[in-house]
Amino acid sequence: MRYLYLILTLLTLTACEPPKLPSPFHASEVGEKYAQADFKLTDHNGKVRTLADFRGKIVLLFFGYTHCPDVCPTTMADQAQVMDLLGKDADKVQVLFVTIDPERDTQALLSQYVPAFDSRFLGLWGDAEATAQVAKAFNVVYLKQPTKSSYNMDHSAGTFLIDPQGKVRLLAPFAQKPEWLVEDIRLLLALPAH
Repeated sequence: MRYLYLILTLLTLTACEPPKLPSPFHASEVGEKYAQADFKLTDHNGKVRTLADFRGKIVLLFFGYTHCPDVCPTTMADQAQVMDLLGKDADKVQVLFVTIDPERDTQALLSQYVPAFDSRFLGLWGDAEATAQVAKAFNVVYLKQPTKSSYNMDHSAGTFLIDPQGKVRLLAPFAQKPEWLVEDIRLLLALPAH
């Protein structure tokens, strides 16, 4: 009898909760986890940047490195396609590429690599300590892996979508369809400011 009462109580409590509707977004909603996430890094033009510099725009934030053989150039090419698909709405979006390889990714190299995908994209750099801090803030993992001739960087792959108020809202997985990113960006642009 006690178990029956317990089950009925649990059913009653769960029935009182509002139903969880499916998310309208393709990417995962991660806003609560990254509520305090920010950075202070230098862009490839030499200007110190934080998220506040991009208020009013949707920010696509990606961590990678210029010597990356596959994930990074694919992601950057996909983001360039997103900008094309957005048309006029592309003016309301800023793509940021944060290097996790400050040892090799100099300002000069970033200024060639990042805008090669789209002239509006910005590469961000920090020393080893600043890189570690921003990676920790966004829960990005990276690790140097020696090769015969040099090294590669294993790293988390995904793109953060940050709303115009500077709040991290979504995390799109690697190889998310550009059309889905466009839909998520347009949904974020349509949300009321708060």
